[in-house]
Amino acid sequence: MDVKTLISKLNWFYSLELNQVDLYNAQSKAFKGRYSGIVLERCAFIEQNHVDNIGEKIKELGAKPTVLGDIISPILGKTAGELSAMTGLENTLAIDILIEQKAMKDYNDLLNKLYQENYGDEELLKILQHNFVDEHIHTEWFRTKIIALKQYEFTAKHFSSSTKMQTPNQVIDGFLNNHSRTNLKRAKLIKPRPLKTVDW
Repeated sequence: MDVKTLISKLNWFYSLELNQVDLYNAQSKAFKGRYSGIVLERCAFIEQNHVDNIGEKIKELGAKPTVLGDIISPILGKTAGELSAMTGLENTLAIDILIEQKAMKDYNDLLNKLYQENYGDEELLKILQHNFVDEHIHTEWFRTKIIALKQYEFTAKHFSSSTKMQTPNQVIDGFLNNHSRTNLKRAKLIKPRPLKTVDW
């Protein structure tokens, strides 16, 4: 891969990560005082590290991080963060998963390409791998939280102080019987989506 193409790809990540910083900062403020707000604040901090490490690599390659990313991405991220937070935590996290999955796919595609071409910059490869892992960890926390929210919603709906306790199998059967296949298909986030990756 020529340097110009690599810089272009890194600038894409630079813009995407800047967007995520402001997205998560805006969401963390919307859910301030809740555990989820703290998690989103930490996600923003980690994404800022990605911005910094990618920005440094772009400079090492003799270019400057995209000005467009510096101006547009924070505005888009902040606006998207505020709007998504208005839809509630579950929908906010579902949107975040989609963004993280896009980042993971693009990191994975670039890593595959660099490995196929025997790209020799070990430091860059490590940065890309670590950023990929961070995005994956964020995705899994968001997914786990959505599952917990759905489970709580189900429990609150089906149990009260006067309800006779059911066995775990009865609870699962009740859940499956009370949720149509359409709703379960719509909630694809419950099932982990396999991501094609190389064994780095």
